[in-house]
Amino acid sequence: MRRIEKDATALSATMSYKVTGDNTSLRDALCQEQHSICAYTETYLGRSDKKDIEHFNPTLKDKARDNHENWFLVKAQWNSEKASKWHKFQPILHPTATDFERRVIYRDGTYQAASNEDEDAIHLIQLLKLDDPELAYERFCYIENLKENIGLSSKSAQQFIDSLIRSRPTLVYFIRAIEEELGVTVNFDLLKKP
Repeated sequence: MRRIEKDATALSATMSYKVTGDNTSLRDALCQEQHSICAYTETYLGRSDKKDIEHFNPTLKDKARDNHENWFLVKAQWNSEKASKWHKFQPILHPTATDFERRVIYRDGTYQAASNEDEDAIHLIQLLKLDDPELAYERFCYIENLKENIGLSSKSAQQFIDSLIRSRPTLVYFIRAIEEELGVTVNFDLLKKP
């Protein structure tokens, strides 16, 4: 997982969550803003995936302070598994924290708290199951496949990723792992029309 930057000018920032209404427009806006990537697992959100609008802090749901800073699009499984455990994992690091990537580090294919004393980071990792072995293995296989494909191409790692974003953006996910393992920058701005 990487730090999630929320743009105050994003479409989702102008919307509201309807507790008993249709949130399709909000879900679609979050999906576009997140480039169809689950905020927590960093896996691709495909057509066959159930996508949930996740209220990071569920106690804010249906309150005035519940806004786009608290909304993330995630795979339904992660949302349902998190829902019942929120109160057990307090205090918790927010996904938008400016020091997120210094506190939750990526090392050898897994996520760890940078310090054993950082209770907030430890709780986030446990609550969101960022240390899930199956997810870690899926991420490992994805990165190994990318490395093999880069090795077979005549492009540098950065050129390969840039080209992949332009030609097949749905194949670019596990963003933090890509950046850390390959030493590249994943730039979805390449998709913007000139």
